[in-house]
Amino acid sequence: MAPGIYIHAGAHRTGTSSFQACLALNRPRLEAAGFDLAYPGRDGAEGGRLALRLPHPRHRKTPDEGWIAGVQDTLGAHMTPGRSMVLSEENIAGRMFHFYQGQFFPAVRRRATVLAAGLPLPLRHVLIVVRPYDALFVSAYRKRAEDNPVPPFGEIAEAMAGIDRGWPAVITAFRRRLRPERLTVIDYALRGESRELLARLLPEGAVTGLEEPGRAWNLSATDTALAALQARYRAGETLARAEWQAVIAEHAEARADLGFARFTPDQAGRLAESYAQDLATIGGMKGVTLIA
Repeated sequence: MAPGIYIHAGAHRTGTSSFQACLALNRPRLEAAGFDLAYPGRDGAEGGRLALRLPHPRHRKTPDEGWIAGVQDTLGAHMTPGRSMVLSEENIAGRMFHFYQGQFFPAVRRRATVLAAGLPLPLRHVLIVVRPYDALFVSAYRKRAEDNPVPPFGEIAEAMAGIDRGWPAVITAFRRRLRPERLTVIDYALRGESRELLARLLPEGAVTGLEEPGRAWNLSATDTALAALQARYRAGETLARAEWQAVIAEHAEARADLGFARFTPDQAGRLAESYAQDLATIGGMKGVTLIA
């Protein structure tokens, strides 16, 4: 098997933390099979050291050359000559906070272009898990509310319901800019276990006996916890990670639905229709394998 790069590109709120924990758990098997690993440790995955920087919309006046050199240096620090690499990073398309402004990964084309130019080996496979827009936006909002003050959901829900574009724009950018040999898109409902996702990403039979992480990762806070956190942020408090995590733990069993983040039926219906249409569009793309 000629060396190459295998990218798990998230997406956000689709079990990326669990996937990276799976990489950590199976590191000995993967390394023995000839794969170096690169993934961040932001959610506690053991051995996660990746700090991949790609341009955001605010960087539009900066030249690509510096970003490309940064990608080369970053990935080079994780690679051994003659070996392949598994790269897992949910932020390749961009960050989630643009959702609240009605924008769906506005810098994805440039980010994909920069990443492609900085890859040191042929890109064998890109795999991305996509999620229905209503669930994705709610989950993203709830996640940000854990450690940031956020506006009430009702104030930004319509901007998200009328988002400027969707998953086809991301997949097109990956296909045209990254130019992988294979591109697989999986609907979140069919994601399966992280070890199954990893087996899909790698060449068939490359690694056997993969194990699944033994606990749930990166679970969302309850409505009660999020309401308590937002009250403190509105009061001007700034909480360290350990402090806001303690609030989440304190209210973990308070599972009452307070309506912290909920689309109206009309908004949810429009988003569901868009997702169904966009999956059909992706399914018709040349060079893309859709599992939905």
